[in-house]
Amino acid sequence: MNNKKAVIYRTKKDSDERIAKIGEKEFVTPDKITSSRLITVFPELEYQTVLGFGGAFTEAASTTYDCLDKDEKEKVIKAYFDKEEGIGYNFCRTHIHSCDFTPEPYTYIKDGDETLESFDMSHDEKSLIPMIKDAKKCADFKLFASPWTPPAFMKEEKTLNFGPSLLPEYYALWAEYIKKYILKMRDYGIDIWGITVQNEPRARQKWESCYYSPEQERDFVKNSLGKALDGLGVKIFIWDHNKDGIVERAEDILSDKDAKKYIDGVAFHWYTGDHFENIELFSKMYPDKMIFCSEICKASEEKGVKVKDGWKFAESYGHEIIGDFNSGCCAFCDWNMILNENNGPYHWRPEVRSCDAPVIINTKTKEVTFEPSYYYIGHFSKFVQSGAKRLAVSKWHPLIEACAFKNPDGSIAVIVMNKSDEDFIGNLRMNRQNLEYECDRHSILTFVIK
Repeated sequence: MNNKKAVIYRTKKDSDERIAKIGEKEFVTPDKITSSRLITVFPELEYQTVLGFGGAFTEAASTTYDCLDKDEKEKVIKAYFDKEEGIGYNFCRTHIHSCDFTPEPYTYIKDGDETLESFDMSHDEKSLIPMIKDAKKCADFKLFASPWTPPAFMKEEKTLNFGPSLLPEYYALWAEYIKKYILKMRDYGIDIWGITVQNEPRARQKWESCYYSPEQERDFVKNSLGKALDGLGVKIFIWDHNKDGIVERAEDILSDKDAKKYIDGVAFHWYTGDHFENIELFSKMYPDKMIFCSEICKASEEKGVKVKDGWKFAESYGHEIIGDFNSGCCAFCDWNMILNENNGPYHWRPEVRSCDAPVIINTKTKEVTFEPSYYYIGHFSKFVQSGAKRLAVSKWHPLIEACAFKNPDGSIAVIVMNKSDEDFIGNLRMNRQNLEYECDRHSILTFVIK
């Protein structure tokens, strides 16, 4: 048996290492395994197919990005989307008209227009669409879109915010609005791979929001949205809210065969805790449907670059991605790719804790800061290819978190994270061979085995 080699990359707190190549090591056939810090990868046991990793194009991101000159913009795009110079994003999100992370609220039609004749996306042409086009010049990626609210006149209380529901008499019109959005984006040269029915349908936020009961979401999809999008090749995902509600929402909607035929899967957020079991349960209950993480971010009482909490935030990202994929998730999408020095721009959020982003750009000094979360996401997105298969992994020690993937090119990527205060020697085992490595405190490693 030929001994395989692993190229090792590491990001480590209190060091300059940021996805740094720290060397190559060879697997050996030992007489015995000398450490309890053992991770065993089983390359013959394959699970779900990976779609990709990425973040969200929001108007907050794009208007902040706009403060940079052409060369600096290119550097930021490459940092996110280039596989060699950056971290290889290939699965991204955007919003249908305004969300809380736009400088102001807006829709694509005049208030009360029931004909949609005034439909006009020129607002997005100023900033959001140009940023998406810049990214498309650098790399191919799947893009899904989410609405935060229908226009106010279509809702119970005639307001974009505070979550009033879509009125049933406007189901068909709202579905047609979404279809117009998809077709117009194609005119811009931007393909919408999928849509979620509603961002956070269980929330009644102070900003753009719209409440859907399970029955409302089911009926909107089966009677209006599914029919409107039929034949466009655009995938439809329900829920798009926290993991605690995945299974019950799926049962309520997918039990209806007329709704189920239009639905490709479930999207979820992370704001109510791990609930990895719900991802696994959904994957077992509906093996023909996809499930992916459509939004995560961390929040702080501070504004600006989070020197204090940055590493803790990054480690929570690593924990989330490992747990999600080990449970059956097929893709990961962060929230805002970029925010400014005040963690915005946004509206209707002044009393809410400040959201973080992997890249913070100071619009006054033009300084670009890459936070630790950028590198932690990169340990997955840079090395796990679209089309990879998640592999079975066994580990014992509570200090270790790990997952593994087999790429279409035959390489295997193993990601190992240690968020403890303890340094230790670990062992990575595969095909009855063993590789010993140093696992430093507060570090994440990617092993690329070819």
